[in-house]
Amino acid sequence: MQYPVQNDLHARLRLDKWLWAARFFKTRSLATDAVNKGRATLNGAAVKPARDVRVGDQVRIELDGLAWEIEVLGICEVRGPASIAQTLYRPTKRDRREIGRLNPKISGRSSPED
Repeated sequence: MQYPVQNDLHARLRLDKWLWAARFFKTRSLATDAVNKGRATLNGAAVKPARDVRVGDQVRIELDGLAWEIEVLGICEVRGPASIAQTLYRPTKRDRREIGRLNPKISGRSSPED
């Protein structure tokens, strides 16, 4: 099956559908609930689930006590495999640092126990 990822600046998609396609939420209704509760924001503002996401937008998502700040790199209207979903966004520098703190093997630093 083809998973068409659009990278042009004119591509747009509903925020809840993008969060679902990017695999941040298992179902679209969970993504809608998160946006309605303010756990997902777009460009620093609380928005409704139907708000359009475009390439270059900044999305902040709070999941399980972690806050992800990501940049939208692509739009895909269907939910595909994780390898395709990962091409839709890029973590910010802050998120990469947090990931490195959680898993020292990823960051290349040795853990304090070594």
